[in-house]
Amino acid sequence: MSVVVNNIEDNHDEHHHKETFITKWIFSQDHKMIAKQYFITGVFVMGIIGVLMSLLFRIQLAWPEESFTVFEIFLGDKWAPDGVMDPNIYLALVTIHGTIMVFFVLTAGLSGTFSNLLIPLQIGARDMASGFLNMIAFWLFFVSSAIMLASLFVEAGPAAAGWTIYPPLSALPQTQPGSGLGMTLWLVSMAFFIASSLLGSLNYIVTVLNLRTKGMTFFRLPLTIWAFFITAIIGVISFPVLLSAALLLIMDRSFGTSFFLSDIFVQGEVLHYQGGSPVLFEHLFWFLGHPEVYIVLLPALGITSEIIATHSRKPIFGYRAMVASILAIAFLSTIVWGHHMFITGMNPFLGSVFTFTTLLIAIPSAVKAFNYIATLWKGNLQLNPAMLFSIGLVSTFITGGLTGIILGDSALDINVHDTYFVVAHFHLVMGISALYGLFAGAYHWFPRLYGRMMNKSLGYIHFWITAIGAYGIFFPMHFVGMAGLPRRYYTNTAFPYFDDLADINVLITVFALITGLAQLVFLFNFFHSMYYGKKSE
Repeated sequence: MSVVVNNIEDNHDEHHHKETFITKWIFSQDHKMIAKQYFITGVFVMGIIGVLMSLLFRIQLAWPEESFTVFEIFLGDKWAPDGVMDPNIYLALVTIHGTIMVFFVLTAGLSGTFSNLLIPLQIGARDMASGFLNMIAFWLFFVSSAIMLASLFVEAGPAAAGWTIYPPLSALPQTQPGSGLGMTLWLVSMAFFIASSLLGSLNYIVTVLNLRTKGMTFFRLPLTIWAFFITAIIGVISFPVLLSAALLLIMDRSFGTSFFLSDIFVQGEVLHYQGGSPVLFEHLFWFLGHPEVYIVLLPALGITSEIIATHSRKPIFGYRAMVASILAIAFLSTIVWGHHMFITGMNPFLGSVFTFTTLLIAIPSAVKAFNYIATLWKGNLQLNPAMLFSIGLVSTFITGGLTGIILGDSALDINVHDTYFVVAHFHLVMGISALYGLFAGAYHWFPRLYGRMMNKSLGYIHFWITAIGAYGIFFPMHFVGMAGLPRRYYTNTAFPYFDDLADINVLITVFALITGLAQLVFLFNFFHSMYYGKKSE
């Protein structure tokens, strides 16, 4: 399959339109240029900001309420008086970090880049079905990013209700500083983001359905294209539900409705609302929230499938089984959202149903992991940076997935829900796995974007520090979670019981700082290679 793909890519006509500077570099309709725009905006700009936020609040968690110059530099006197981080900005950093990394980096940055780059190349099309729609999708994403970043500078502070924005913190502006204008801008930003995602997804779907080259049936499609195609379908089904939730939340905030509000006691005052329920919002959010895991993961897995097959010098093991597993994961992802809500007073029978469907999803996931290992077995392996990151993805996909089996069981989940065990699980299985896929794709297809090769030596340094650092962060985090430490606490010393966990939190933060600095190696490698890298053959 990879040989067929490479031949199609090699014979793909380059697009040389007679364009002005504006139409070529800014309002471009060329799929490769739009892929570059997504990568620079989503991965570099938003990614750097998201990672920086995580390092700031990790420093606070390791050395709580201590003074640091870095806090004054990035947060200013208002949010870090005398260099001590304010609790309100801590919650805001956690909120915006999660939002940026999940949506802007791992959804738009990953899918927007590689779907635009690879779909036309690997199906033999000249470009996407609608270049204009593709351009509009990117600029809606750009506007969304700008609004999200603008929310960081409002007087009362950015949104601070967590990246899941549960009511009442997100529904009542008076509940906390971050519930005011910053929260409104968060909702507006996400409305633009969802519009961008829907336009992009529709374009990907139509392109795959209508523009495949002659003779390319569906079971001749590369697994990358299957992954992008199914991901787009999941997005079209699930993102409108989050959009409806955001619009209803705006109505609760601004027009006096009570879709998600009931009687509540806020700042010494009883507020009377009738008919609403915060749990309704959770249902709407997680109907997108769990498919979102696979909107992030499937493109990374598709990229990994291509790279492992190419650098093992073997066809992917069990091609049709891999396609079937993608389809099964896509279907099951839409009927498992309730496992995020086991502690909401859910009917035990319904909890058992969600437990069953959640554990079912382990079967197609295991098929993918087995087939990757079978492809690697006795292959002629080329352990370049792209291949190493792909193997790293298989590792974190398996280790993170194993803890998912624990969280999928309602009886077990209740004990570790909202602890750092959950944070460790989803960062490994979704965050790190998707980032590995993104890095693998960047190293592998960099010549397709810029006609030059990235430096392998720097790539090896980047991989090994990142791989060791990722497990150094999230492996001990499982133990902290099993000890009962809740996530999103401003300080881990709030209760004497957690004092013994302080050293582990310092260790986690040290690994986080090292891993964060390692990404500067990738940053330098990328931009240096863009201009001075060895020209590809």
